[in-house]
Amino acid sequence: MPAERHLTEAWARIRGRLREEVGEVEYRAWLRQMTLAGVEGDEAVVLLPTRFLRDWVRSHYGDRLRALWQQEFPGVRRVEIRVARSGAETGVAAAKAPAGPAAAAPRPAQGSADGTATAARGGTAGGLAEALAAGPGDAARHAADARTMEWAAPLDPRFTFDSFIVGRPNEFAHACARRVAERPASPGFNPLFLYGGVGLGKTHLMHAIAWAIREMHPAKSVAYMSAEKFMYRFIAALRSQNTMEFKESLRSVDVLMIDDLQFLIGKDNTQEEFFHTFNALVDAGKQIVVSADKSPSDLSGLEDRLRTRLGCGMVADIHATTYELRLSILQAKAAAAGVPVPAKVMEFLAHKITSNVRELEGALNRLIAHANLFGRPITLEGAQEVLHDILRAHDRRVTIEEIQRRVAEHYNIRLTDMSSARRARNVARPRQVAMYLAKQLTSRSLPEIGRRFGNRDHTTVMHAVSRVAELMQQDAAFAEDVELLRRMLET
Repeated sequence: MPAERHLTEAWARIRGRLREEVGEVEYRAWLRQMTLAGVEGDEAVVLLPTRFLRDWVRSHYGDRLRALWQQEFPGVRRVEIRVARSGAETGVAAAKAPAGPAAAAPRPAQGSADGTATAARGGTAGGLAEALAAGPGDAARHAADARTMEWAAPLDPRFTFDSFIVGRPNEFAHACARRVAERPASPGFNPLFLYGGVGLGKTHLMHAIAWAIREMHPAKSVAYMSAEKFMYRFIAALRSQNTMEFKESLRSVDVLMIDDLQFLIGKDNTQEEFFHTFNALVDAGKQIVVSADKSPSDLSGLEDRLRTRLGCGMVADIHATTYELRLSILQAKAAAAGVPVPAKVMEFLAHKITSNVRELEGALNRLIAHANLFGRPITLEGAQEVLHDILRAHDRRVTIEEIQRRVAEHYNIRLTDMSSARRARNVARPRQVAMYLAKQLTSRSLPEIGRRFGNRDHTTVMHAVSRVAELMQQDAAFAEDVELLRRMLET
């Protein structure tokens, strides 16, 4: 076994490397409460205060921990991650493994029958000694986390305010979420109720609030869970006749976040428990954040008293995404992935996939994966082939009105210009393109197409069709523009 001083220094270096690799937010959430029990033969033993943390660290960081240990001591072949239970076991961990770069001198454990030594920064059964050494705010935070970690859902490190793309459809909800994160339980914002369709960013904002509160208010405990999990935990507490512990664990948090509240519709007993939890937390000055697919007034099936309570704070809706917002999201995701995606491809996806952001991101991820696996560049033709099933789901019959609207948007002119008498080049050319596409993509006759474009003669439509075809032969960029519009309309 390595000398204790070398072991302590190595453990501090390992923790420091982990902090650099995963970032401060993720480190504080999952890894800060780790303590070292010691090295037994070829095995290093690391302790965590709860089974949930043990399982999470084991599955997400176990391999990296082993690699870092082997860099320090090649003889260490395995890293065993355990739950700290006995005072003796945690005492050994504390004496040998500080949480920060420098170790504190060991001191007798308070209330320990056998006088096992613990360090000021060492791990106790709940990681409390480590938090106390870091400061009173962290002590409160870790004590509360130890109570709630077993039943609260984990937060996704990707879902932060920095990674949330703001546009007109979600700017109000984003501003409200920011306000709650900065000043939890402030008047007028408790509860915060976020609602909107599937895949528009409600869950992202909730996780972002939780991460921001952890950073700005480390003494506050935050618990996030889905309404479904709330119900299952409540049922389990009823079956085990342990409802008091369930109530106390919920009502001890500073911020309670419930996702997809519509799941509680029709579950009267669970609604009753949530209502009482809601009242207890609000009366105690604690923050509640709730999300659903509809506003409180439209959630038929919820008790009236619960709907009115949910609507008494701040209600913020997230609208369907606009083309500009979808394009911004694609650009941000492509930049984060470090893969060159042609602008024409992103514009095509932003036009075609309008249902929700999850499907949009999924389509981009599929394109990137396909390009990486086969070593091919991402192209417009390739995107249509790879995403044929998604595009087919969005397929619809093309109309002249739709063609006019899409072309007007693409060339940034007014829709009324399609039927106006204006002959300026920046208006006439898009109008000709729209006539050309109407002839190519619909079964309408030339006279009928002309009537839809301000009662123009059929010979005007014929001239537009031939002129656009001629320009496509002469100008590759113009041809690509027309082809992009065709693909967006017909697939």
